[in-house]
Amino acid sequence: MPRSEWRPWVLLGVFSLLLFLISAATFSSLGVVLPAMVAEQEWSWAQAGLGFTLLGACCGGSAWFPPMVIRRFGVRAALLLGTGVMALGFVCLYLTQNVWIYFLGTALCGVAYQLMALIPGTHVLAAVFQKRAMAFGLYFTLGGLGSVAGPWMALGVMEATGGAWRPFWALQAVAALAIGVLCSLLIPSSAWLKTSSEKIDAAVKADAEAAAAAPTPAPLAVYRTTQDWTLKQAMATPQFYILVSAYFVHLLSGVTVSSLSVAHLSERGVAAGIAAGMLSLEGLMSTVARLGGGFIGDRVDPKWLLMFAVGVLGVGSLALSVADSYLLMIIYAVGTGIGFGLTALAVTILLLNYYGRKNNLEIFSTVCLVGALAALGPLIGGSLRDLLGSFAPTFQMFGIVAAVVFVASLFMRPPQLKSEAEAPAAPSAGLVNDPV
Repeated sequence: MPRSEWRPWVLLGVFSLLLFLISAATFSSLGVVLPAMVAEQEWSWAQAGLGFTLLGACCGGSAWFPPMVIRRFGVRAALLLGTGVMALGFVCLYLTQNVWIYFLGTALCGVAYQLMALIPGTHVLAAVFQKRAMAFGLYFTLGGLGSVAGPWMALGVMEATGGAWRPFWALQAVAALAIGVLCSLLIPSSAWLKTSSEKIDAAVKADAEAAAAAPTPAPLAVYRTTQDWTLKQAMATPQFYILVSAYFVHLLSGVTVSSLSVAHLSERGVAAGIAAGMLSLEGLMSTVARLGGGFIGDRVDPKWLLMFAVGVLGVGSLALSVADSYLLMIIYAVGTGIGFGLTALAVTILLLNYYGRKNNLEIFSTVCLVGALAALGPLIGGSLRDLLGSFAPTFQMFGIVAAVVFVASLFMRPPQLKSEAEAPAAPSAGLVNDPV
């Protein structure tokens, strides 16, 4: 197989492995380890929730940083920097003696999350795959398996060490260093990335011109712009804010379920092992949804995937709020799992289809900034638990937010530039200033 054909698949494997690691070691496992940390350190749940909030807030709030590193120093530099920061964050969690070290550790892990995989991954894969839905579907699916493995990894290590939680964070620090360095060595040169992106853009443009020149043009199943919107132009459209809202609610629900669902179900009489199993089932359903969405996302308008995703996300959140039976717990795990996985995929594809690839690095990073606000979910949940004695009102409130986003996405249509004068003067086919 020619080098140009297998290289994209190697990159897909590299970024999927990184996403698997950081998903397993951060959001999906922290919620399982957290009750033991709370009990030993004698924290309140508001304090525990604030740490999870910092993880999400720094993940979203630092979204502006990876594009700067990538544009100036390249993808490899971003990966190596993220690897060092992630390992340092795990070391802080391992050394936790008070709540402030815990806060520092979660904050560092949040910053590293964007640097290691999410933003570099979407940036590079969009440049080397023409069938983006398929590529992103596999990327989010393989990486999302970390959310399935994370809870069981945490339980397994804690059981093997007599309930101790510190060895788990030590193992994650070692794994982050080993896998991060290995993957950074597999990133190709900027020249190869630029050549690949030029071929992809040329193929997309040729397909659009062929469709337009047909005697009786067939309606396109999936809208895909042939123009490259700037960030400013994208932010002037209501569709951008609908997609931002969808990304917000999926993060709001996802980070809160990961951090508080085990404690919430335990308080409702569910065994801790079953509660952790439901969190793992949620991760599995997220993975399955991403895989299915990736295979049909180039054939079906991703808008319909988005509507379905936020709809079941709301249903799952409401079911979790009152879950005390296997039926309700399965509805919660399936609903929030499918909703979390499919919403991220649908938003990622729609941003590319609506606004083009050239400035997607900045556009997608701006959308990721809402993670800083969505990260308030665990803090809100922990505070309401301390005030009202239950986590249920938090999940009910988030279910209503998902319903509002569902209605907004129902009326969404592809954005159009108002005039040719507003369009970028000369669409670029390559990656701009993208050293590796």
